[in-house]
Amino acid sequence: MPKYLEIEKVLRSRIQKGIYPPGAILPKQEQLAKEFHTSRITIRKALDYLIKMGLIYTQRGAGTFVRSNAQETSQVNTDINQYVGTTELLGQNHQIESRIINFEIRYATGSEQESLSLINHDLVYDIKRLRIVDNFPHALEYTIMPVKVIPGIDESILQKSIYSYIEDHLNQKIGPAFRKVSAAKPSADDQLYLKCAMDDPILKMEQIVSLENNVPFELSETHHRYDHEKILVYLPGNGR
Repeated sequence: MPKYLEIEKVLRSRIQKGIYPPGAILPKQEQLAKEFHTSRITIRKALDYLIKMGLIYTQRGAGTFVRSNAQETSQVNTDINQYVGTTELLGQNHQIESRIINFEIRYATGSEQESLSLINHDLVYDIKRLRIVDNFPHALEYTIMPVKVIPGIDESILQKSIYSYIEDHLNQKIGPAFRKVSAAKPSADDQLYLKCAMDDPILKMEQIVSLENNVPFELSETHHRYDHEKILVYLPGNGR
């Protein structure tokens, strides 16, 4: 995981726990850089990420402050621009479990070949997982990954974090992602695993994620209960 995301997780945890309560001013970038043994540039990236998540804001000449609704906002919400996994996003302050519903290796379909730049007879992992946060069903994930791009995935990795495996063991960096968010009617699986009623809407997030070298490695669709997920969108003002 990039250093700035590690720092962002620590700062977000402090906001959640009230160490930095609403309205509090954060330490100066120089102090944070010294604490985390890094550069001001890295600290600035971590703070920019928290700004995009709606947790903090800056006032020129005054400093960086915690927003009044930061503790509520930081719980189990998703920044539309973030593409770290559930474990990376929530794991420090929540109990994360992964229940493997299906895991197999098979040939890619035509549409999967097109989305992931594959050819005939390329193998993919077909993964279906239920992500549980604090003993409550959080997300139902359907994921397709090319075996040749992300080798070595097994059930022990699926129980933890695929993204950590990619970065820490394969020494690959996560790159750009294309994401589409929409509402949908719940399927039978949604009702079973997410414990939602047949007339409850679900939040559907579809994405294609690439490595830093622009090689696509993930085609996924994630379903969330409508009442346990929010999407945060950061819209910078004119001139920024």
